[in-house]
Amino acid sequence: MTEYRLDDLAHVSGVSARNIRAYRERGLLDPPRRAGRTALYDDHHLSQLHAISRLLGKGYSSAHIAEFFAAVRRGSDLADELGLRRDVLAPAGRTSRRGLPLDLDAGRPEVCTLVEYGVAEVVDARPVILDDAVAEILQRSTDPLGYARTLARFLPSAAGPVEALAETLATCLDQLYRDRVGDRVPRPHELAELRGIAEDYRALAEAATAVGLRLAMRRHLGASGVGHAAAALFDEPWRSCRGA
Repeated sequence: MTEYRLDDLAHVSGVSARNIRAYRERGLLDPPRRAGRTALYDDHHLSQLHAISRLLGKGYSSAHIAEFFAAVRRGSDLADELGLRRDVLAPAGRTSRRGLPLDLDAGRPEVCTLVEYGVAEVVDARPVILDDAVAEILQRSTDPLGYARTLARFLPSAAGPVEALAETLATCLDQLYRDRVGDRVPRPHELAELRGIAEDYRALAEAATAVGLRLAMRRHLGASGVGHAAAALFDEPWRSCRGA
């Protein structure tokens, strides 16, 4: 982890050394590591400064920010600090489906697969879905157990291609970082830009996965002779992909 002296941290963060000292005195910034008489800060302090700057820009006072940070350090969060229940914060008509329990024996092979791939965990001898998107689909289904078993069949098939895609994405992001920053410490505006590009790259990777899956489904369904049924099921004009 990179370490910074006070002046270096001020340069990288865009926050003056005077303000950094003030944040530290008010309890907003964690204490630095001491090496003799020298105070050494790290990337954690840099992230804290970015968060402080964003909150100040939204109109929060330093006293409010200190309270929020103190709540997080206690293991609480903003909702707890403000005394808000989760259902108050949820969009109207929706409740959180994270932690959806399934009526399946925890020892069943499909449950083991869901746990292995991080989609579920076993709580009190019952499998519980952890992924919000998956839980939402299962919740609205009339056959959640059947859907869970199907998901367990999908996960191993997707693992190899997803791993290869993730490796390609990581390579692209590494090259992007090296091209834009090189070996020096990135400036705050550069970090913000790079994070935005990284999020766009991830979205593009997900889009590529969706497009590839759609085209592959057409090929496989066409080869199996159920192309017309597939067109009806997926509500799209069917085009034969044989020979594609």
